[in-house]
Amino acid sequence: MTAQDTIFEARRGAMTGLAYRMLGSRADAEDVVQDAWIRWRGVETDAVTNPAGFLNRVVTRLCLDRLKSARARREVYVGEWLPEPVVDEDHQDLGEDLSVAFLLALERLTPLERAAFLLHDVFDAPFADVARTLGRTEAACRQLAARAREHIKAGKARYRPSAEEEQRLTSAFLAAALGGDESVLRGILAQDVVMHADGGGVVSANLNPVFGLEKAVRLLLGIKKKWPNPDGTVARLARINGAPGLVLSCDGVVFQTMGLEIVEGRIAAVYTMRNPDKLARLNS
Repeated sequence: MTAQDTIFEARRGAMTGLAYRMLGSRADAEDVVQDAWIRWRGVETDAVTNPAGFLNRVVTRLCLDRLKSARARREVYVGEWLPEPVVDEDHQDLGEDLSVAFLLALERLTPLERAAFLLHDVFDAPFADVARTLGRTEAACRQLAARAREHIKAGKARYRPSAEEEQRLTSAFLAAALGGDESVLRGILAQDVVMHADGGGVVSANLNPVFGLEKAVRLLLGIKKKWPNPDGTVARLARINGAPGLVLSCDGVVFQTMGLEIVEGRIAAVYTMRNPDKLARLNS
């Protein structure tokens, strides 16, 4: 392995983490990193005084280019858009704070706000580097990051459940959702629980978020009755974007993930991914 290869591989996890947060897709993030590798091979690395800054700049600009077409696709996306789930140990090389709530908060930012916030607040890039990356003044980048910071507060987890709490609630949710146990569901879901789902227009899923305990219980019981899981379904506990969750598969093929957000002893949000395109990586 050459010195150039070594530098790039040392930064691969951070670059993938940056691209995933920018794009909400692990597959697209890996494509961006591959494109960054091609560009990295074309430079004289001895002349690059700050490889980390240089590579972050390349990845960010590639992501901004991709976001232009991604935004257009999402305008015609069928139903709610959720980020591609990152399951179990697959998240370890991407860094901390990959919660779905955080990623959805990032989605509400403009691309430049997202880039400025991620580069400075998450990846510790000085504003001089952020300005160079975005082609803006340092003052403008500070304003972009400040606006992003205000919007992003709602996506930051303010409660950290214990491991025991996660295990108890996730196991109870698994049994109750699959078994259609209404009383258990009422005992573990928060009054203001929100049910999110992404079917991408390919498979059945609620098109809009469902708010509140009563509607959430009706939704889960209705799904159990009208669209039961196929025979031979296997469900297991998992980590979904660093949070507790479930993975459902049949004949070895994952067809659904469910990430849970736990707040003060109750499940406050459920993020269900059914879009097969976003589950493809789990079946590769």
